Amino acid sequence: MAQIDNAKRIHLIGIGGCSMNGLALILQSQGHQVTGSDREKTQFTAALDEAGIPYSVGHTGEYLRDAELVIYSAAIKPDNPERQLAAELGIPELERSVALGQISERFPSVVAIAGCHGKTTITSMLARVNEAAGRDATIHVGGYVDFLRGGVRVGRDGTFITEACEYVESFLTLAPTVALINNIDDDHLDYYKDIDHIVAAFEKFLDRLPENGLFIACTDDPRVAGLAAKSKHPVKSYGLKSGDYRAENIRFDENGCPTFTIAREGNPIGEASLTVPGLHNVQNALGAYVVAETYQIPFEAYAEAMHAFSNTKRRFEYYGQRNGVRYYHDYGHHPSEIRATLDAASRVPHNRLYCVFQCNSYTRAKTLFCENVTCFCDADAVLVPDIYPGREKDTGLVHARDMVEGINRAGGNAVYLGTFEAIRDWLDSHGAAGDLVVTVGSGDVYRQTRTLL
Repeated sequence: MAQIDNAKRIHLIGIGGCSMNGLALILQSQGHQVTGSDREKTQFTAALDEAGIPYSVGHTGEYLRDAELVIYSAAIKPDNPERQLAAELGIPELERSVALGQISERFPSVVAIAGCHGKTTITSMLARVNEAAGRDATIHVGGYVDFLRGGVRVGRDGTFITEACEYVESFLTLAPTVALINNIDDDHLDYYKDIDHIVAAFEKFLDRLPENGLFIACTDDPRVAGLAAKSKHPVKSYGLKSGDYRAENIRFDENGCPTFTIAREGNPIGEASLTVPGLHNVQNALGAYVVAETYQIPFEAYAEAMHAFSNTKRRFEYYGQRNGVRYYHDYGHHPSEIRATLDAASRVPHNRLYCVFQCNSYTRAKTLFCENVTCFCDADAVLVPDIYPGREKDTGLVHARDMVEGINRAGGNAVYLGTFEAIRDWLDSHGAAGDLVVTVGSGDVYRQTRTLL
């Protein structure tokens, strides 16, 4: 296998992506000469410009020929012209997650934030904690964080905090010393055979810990609790209903934002307030606290960070108003995530709550959204456009109308409308000032929300 340690000059194909952009900046800070390419500029390429990292817009091969190693993202297939050129030139290649794993091995302390839901938020919260406490960790987030002006912070203190993504078992490349698992759910069934296969992957992830490594477990999740019960590593547990660390006396302000007390084994530690809504964010903040306490960060710095924390892009993000109706967007694409998002939205003052749901996978539509679909219960109506193909092709396996039927059989009020233009017309006819629209999904729905506005 190719090794980043053996390469001074490294070229990243897909450098405009969130994770790839972060890798580029980290590699540069560690003394590598970094170049890259992507098909277009993105919100992350400004950080490359600022850092003086050259890249081409288009996979032109302009910077590739002098490289000693190529790193490519999962979206870059073997027929990409730069990958083909690298093969012709005999330049070694590494897939992004493998490169991330090799980078993690360079740090004496690695905190890997895992779970099917919430890992981006927890990692972003820890970036705020790092700042408030005056620490100097390197942090790698799987989303755009406003105060970081991207998805990475390059630090110098030997600590690396990173998201650990379970998709295609990519987190098995990491070398964590602390592993947090927030939850385990039946997601990514285009890769995993079933929930047992997913749990087995998380077990392998914990096996990556050294003998004295720490497992931070959200034991509100029964599958995580099962792993904690049989863990061969020390465990710190947290949750709203269980665990060593709990959130107590939770209350919400007029905007649905929570204040809560953190207690350890029943003993109050302190009170924290969030400026983002939702009970799920209390759980996320609790996980962030356990990591912060593990690194001996004072509670005052943690509480300051939580109050300053704002959602990562595409996490219950406010987009604007149309005819007095407020529009928000959330990246959530699994029933558990959608349920949490709509619960948060229900706590924000409104008249009627409408959800626009774009599924981004035919497999996900068939396995998760055609039977027992109860995650939309807080919405007065669910508006469903055609399925976004994502990584898949339409084989006729499932249609958006099948999801509408599944939602309605479970007591929902769903309508198939096909296009976002049709959804905009429906909302103009049915919506009124004071109503709330939340668009959810991980396809191009965040762009289409602008169409609705």
